[in-house]
Amino acid sequence: MPRSVCRIVATVLVLITATVLTATAAESTVRPPAPSLERPASAEKAPAADGFIQRWLILEPIRSNTALTDNAVKETVRKEYFPNQFSVIPRDGDKVTVGGEELTWHAVDTKAYNVNLYHFAYARNKPTSFVLFWAVTIVNCPKDVRDVRLAIGSNAASVWWVNGQEVIGIYGDRQTVIDDGVSKRLTLKKGPNIVRCAVINGGGATDFCARFLDAQEEPLKGFTLSVGDNAK
Repeated sequence: MPRSVCRIVATVLVLITATVLTATAAESTVRPPAPSLERPASAEKAPAADGFIQRWLILEPIRSNTALTDNAVKETVRKEYFPNQFSVIPRDGDKVTVGGEELTWHAVDTKAYNVNLYHFAYARNKPTSFVLFWAVTIVNCPKDVRDVRLAIGSNAASVWWVNGQEVIGIYGDRQTVIDDGVSKRLTLKKGPNIVRCAVINGGGATDFCARFLDAQEEPLKGFTLSVGDNAK
C-alpha cells in the first residue's frame, strides 16, 4: 500500500478513535444536580400555597419519537413499556428495563410550581428530546373530597390518571400553562390516591404542573403528598 494511502488511513483511524472517546467521555460526564429539584427530606409534604403538587416519583426518560397528535400520543402511552405501568407504585431507586435499557425511578421535590423535566433528565445524562416521561405521586386525604378537578399543564403533550382512571389529556406541541387542562369533577377518597402522568416531549424544554381545584374552583389544600417509602 502506498505511503500516502497509509497516512490517510491512519489519520482517519485517529479521527474515528478521538470521536468515540469524546462521545464516551461526554456520556460519562458527571453533571451538577438539577437546580430546580431536590431529594425529599420528609415522609410527607403539603402542597404549595397555591395548591401545586411538588413531590413526585419520576422515571428516567424513555426514547420516543412520537408525533404529538391526539391519536399518536394516546397510542404511545397505552403501549406497555414495563410491567404494571398503570398500577405500580414505585419506590425511589426502583429500576425497570425498557427496550434493553435499565431506567431508574427517582423521588424529587420541585422548588417551583412546575416540575422541570429538562433539568431532571439533563442532570442524569439522559436525553431531553423525543422522550416519554412517567411520573407518580400519592395524594393522602384525611376524608373523602368530592367534586374536585385535576388541573394540569405540560410541555408538551400529557395524559393523566387518578386512581387508575384516565381523567384528562392535552395534546400538541405546547408550552406549560397553569390549569391548561381541567378534568371533570371527581372524588378523592379518604386515604391514599394515586396520580399518574405520562409526558411526551418533542424537543427543547419540557416540564409539567398539576394541582386539584375544589368545588369552588379554588386550589385544594388539606392533604399531604408522599412517594411510598422515604427517598433513599
